[in-house]
Amino acid sequence: MTVATSLSRYFNFRLAIGIPMLVMAGLLIAEPTKLDFTLANFFYLPGQGFIGKQYDWVETLLHDQAKQVVIAFAVLIIIGFVVSLLNNRLKPYRAALGYLVLALSISTSIVPPLKAMTAVHCPWSLSDFGGEETYTPLVHERAPTDKPGRCWPGGHASTGFSLIAVFFALRDRKPRLARAALVFAIGLGTVFSIGRMAQGAHFLSHNVWTFLFDWLICVLCYRGVLYRSRADLNERTPEALKTG
Repeated sequence: MTVATSLSRYFNFRLAIGIPMLVMAGLLIAEPTKLDFTLANFFYLPGQGFIGKQYDWVETLLHDQAKQVVIAFAVLIIIGFVVSLLNNRLKPYRAALGYLVLALSISTSIVPPLKAMTAVHCPWSLSDFGGEETYTPLVHERAPTDKPGRCWPGGHASTGFSLIAVFFALRDRKPRLARAALVFAIGLGTVFSIGRMAQGAHFLSHNVWTFLFDWLICVLCYRGVLYRSRADLNERTPEALKTG
């Protein structure tokens, strides 16, 4: 892969990484259980269940079809990256495409193992909302059960928030389009989050964690793959640039 020799637009990585880490620490120290339950109760009707499960279009449009569109986009990115390895016409876009493949893959692939490892139950499984399971906070030992949960973090929210990677892929070449992509990604992830909360699949904090994970992954991948500061370029000798 050709080494990028142009400078990236300045980006404050200390803030971009530090603030999410502080938020994560805050969520672990003071879990927002009360807020989670308050919002879950807003979507829950005693005796009827969660309102989002009463409308088929919520599942069809927000869960199935919208997710399929994002998956199709990811497949196109993978195809584009592979083609860029074979066709020099796409060589200028190779690094950005490779970054997208990496960031999107990690953002979505970490969700299943975290779900299995934490065994957090969905709201709809809890006795507080018509289910049978006992609620336990994230960092506490799970109550005895024959059916471990698989609801933390939010997988569907990650499908939307993972598109934050598009912002970083574009920010050095097309900053205005990059900002639009960032707004779209956060908006889409938020819509997906609310849809799943309305169905009783997640608490708010599940989706906040998802956003924080995806943001950090996209930032760190951007720093490692695309970002080029003056210090980065000064570390590379002319010989390295010729052979990179």
